[in-house]
Amino acid sequence: MADSNRQAGRKNSIPAQALVCLLAIAAPCGFALAAEPSAGFAPSSQIGEYDPSRVWEFLLGGIAAVSFLVAIGIWILAARRGAKSAQLRRSTFISSALNTLNQGVMITNAQGRVVFCNDRFLEMYGLNRAEIPRAMTGRELLELRRSRGLLSLTVEEFSTLARRPEGVVTELADGRSMVTKLFRLPNGGTIGTHEDCTEQRQLSRKLASTTKFLESVLDNVPVCVAAKNIDDGRYIFANRAFERFSHFSRDHIVGKRADEIFRPETAKSIEIVDQAALAAPEGSYLSEYVVERGDEKRVLSSNRVVARNENNKPEFLIALFDDVTDRRLLSRELESTKKFLELVVDNIPVSLIVERVSDGRYLLANRSAETILNRRREDATGLTAADIFNPREAKLIIARDEAAIKKRGLLTEEHPISTKDGLRLFLTRRMTVLDDAGEPQYLIKTHEDVTDRRQTESRMAHMAYHDGLTDLPNRASFLQALTQMIEACAGTDEEFAVLCVDLDGLKEINDVFGHAVGDKLLIEVAGRIQANARGGVVARLSGDEFGLIIDGKQPEAGKALADKLAQALSDEFVIDAKSVRTGITTGISVFPHHGADAASLLANSGAALFRAKQKSRGSISVFAPEMDQQIRDRRVLHQDLSAAIRNGELSLYYQPQAAAEATIAASKVIGFEALARWMHPVRGFVPPSEFIPLAEESGLIVEMGVWILREACREAASWPVPLQIAVNLSPAQFMHGDVVSLVHSILLETGLAPDRLELEITEGVLIEDFDRGLALLRRLKSLGVRISMDDFGSGYSSLSYLQAFPFDKIKIDRAFVMNLGRNPQSAAIVRAVIDLGHGLEMSIVAEGVETQEQLSFLADEGCDAVQGYFLGKPQPIGNYAALVGRDGATGEAARKLSA
Repeated sequence: MADSNRQAGRKNSIPAQALVCLLAIAAPCGFALAAEPSAGFAPSSQIGEYDPSRVWEFLLGGIAAVSFLVAIGIWILAARRGAKSAQLRRSTFISSALNTLNQGVMITNAQGRVVFCNDRFLEMYGLNRAEIPRAMTGRELLELRRSRGLLSLTVEEFSTLARRPEGVVTELADGRSMVTKLFRLPNGGTIGTHEDCTEQRQLSRKLASTTKFLESVLDNVPVCVAAKNIDDGRYIFANRAFERFSHFSRDHIVGKRADEIFRPETAKSIEIVDQAALAAPEGSYLSEYVVERGDEKRVLSSNRVVARNENNKPEFLIALFDDVTDRRLLSRELESTKKFLELVVDNIPVSLIVERVSDGRYLLANRSAETILNRRREDATGLTAADIFNPREAKLIIARDEAAIKKRGLLTEEHPISTKDGLRLFLTRRMTVLDDAGEPQYLIKTHEDVTDRRQTESRMAHMAYHDGLTDLPNRASFLQALTQMIEACAGTDEEFAVLCVDLDGLKEINDVFGHAVGDKLLIEVAGRIQANARGGVVARLSGDEFGLIIDGKQPEAGKALADKLAQALSDEFVIDAKSVRTGITTGISVFPHHGADAASLLANSGAALFRAKQKSRGSISVFAPEMDQQIRDRRVLHQDLSAAIRNGELSLYYQPQAAAEATIAASKVIGFEALARWMHPVRGFVPPSEFIPLAEESGLIVEMGVWILREACREAASWPVPLQIAVNLSPAQFMHGDVVSLVHSILLETGLAPDRLELEITEGVLIEDFDRGLALLRRLKSLGVRISMDDFGSGYSSLSYLQAFPFDKIKIDRAFVMNLGRNPQSAAIVRAVIDLGHGLEMSIVAEGVETQEQLSFLADEGCDAVQGYFLGKPQPIGNYAALVGRDGATGEAARKLSA
């Protein structure tokens, strides 16, 4: 406060000093004027032509003005000196503060000259201030460091790398490491920070060494180990044993869910066990379940543990499992960060001990091993078996360890161990880990408590042969019972029937009400089937398929049972206050007429079920030999279709789309729809109604759809007249692969303008996964292509889809168009759809136009476009050459539309 007052006093005294100076100059003049004439001064009355008094007034005024200006100059000079002094004090304060930093700081101005280096910077690089003159630039300072071995990079490399967010690390000759970060200042200059990171890099190297050791340990754990995120169920770790068992690479496993890796039945078994582990109050779950590996089924004994993070929140689900079918050796490997590896090791649900072969000292033990060691694992590290156990136990342990080391492989044995909970049975595995020279380096020992396993084997055997949802026998159990039935009836005149019963509409129930309701429905259906099966064998063969074995005179007894089941299941089910109805379709095969073994009987009943589904839902079909031939023919056709796609046997036909006018002549063609056709080298022309459903069922529609889209875009891009080209997309193309990237790449490849491509989709795209389908449609529309809803009115929720997505066009299903003029209801529906589409600002196209009467009606009602045989049949594009602007048009349809 005193300093402030003194400064204020000095500022206030400057004008006063100026005033004193002014008075000092003006005073003599005033005294001269006041002097008496008797003092000897008698001014003349005239000075030349001027009045003397006027001259003195000007003279005194000038003196006063000069004095005032001098005073102002003195005040300004004093103010600037004060400001410079304050700036100097601030600079001194900033320099002092920067010199106390633990980081080195170097600042350059906009001209690149060094304006400041703190003491820490000079100390880090062994420089002194005399070596950094005022005119030195930042580049010259870097060159000075290079000349002294303090910088291995060029100036350009250093400047570029130092401007990255993470900076650049330089190694000094004395082993120190410096990290430098360069930032640009608002005034155009730069500031560089320099920090000694030697200790941090040393710690990183130690951490890498520790991580490598833990990876070596977990890589050689002789059991399958896997871990997944609880939040999304995706695998984040799998060791080599898991890779060897599953026949999948770790890169294929990590990042995926079980249903993306394994078959549906296996994925479902894994999901059931995972959910049971998450629900277990003790945080772990011991179980056995069946999985499929290739063409064989394996029984796994699994122990799952919920791993918690530092906040005691469930974070990972860790699974340790063993193939108890033949106890084959599992490969090992574990890959992750040190923290994750330690978490995995700590939560492996068996005791794990790692011993160094050279001196027998324990290097690692997890928490579970404390039960075996009878002490904290930290206290066991560095000790030997002789230090921990009594002499008799130590001698036995050392002998078994030496046997495992000598064997250089897996040594497995079961033996009892005394614990605080009493005598427990442990499965002990010893595995020797060899170094790069092939010599024993580590001995890994696992001790697994298998006491409870023996108590649960009977229960697990039941689970292996029964469906987890309905508790009915599963397919394996059904085939076993079928084989026993065949053996019992062989050599006699006894007959029995095998029924394959398919539950109708389960997928729709799951879509509408959810899978929870669907599961409860399956349980209720299983109960009704059992109650009406007359003591026959009942099993659940797959998701919505049940199998039955019924004796008696056949096929009458089988048909009677099928009718009885259909009647029993016709009554509605009330599930969660929802009324659900379903039905069944049944296929029947009879022993011994339709097969002498279990596989043949089940396959033939399945063939009969397939025929029944083709006939109509709810029907009953008995196997006939020609059914087997039809199935074989269908399989051959499927193989031929796969070859046809590869061999170029498919072709595209094009059907014109025209503006809806009163006559064909007035209806101008606005585009074409591309339609696939197949000319089989032996069968000849195969109708689309045969090979398109086959392609959709088998998944070949995805590969076929890519070819159709590419070929249609390529063809349309070559037309001189830029007409629209419409291509159908199957729901399967939305479910498999990135359809948006596919369309984008084909547009770029063919050069077709996006606004000329129209993609026709059915409601199936949105039914399967509404949110995903809607997102894909929006991404497609952002490419600039047009989206059309095909077969509008044939689904049950079209209006909701129109509300959710702004389609460019609606195609009225041909079923309504073909009845125009014959059915007033069809006319009313078509009229309503046209009004609806126009109200939503969507174009309307009517399919299946085959008469002048239909065309006139659609034109009168304001339909935008029409398509059908009346305007032109699907034909090769050469038959429509004139319409697309090519010379040499051929074909009656082309002449008709071009008239």
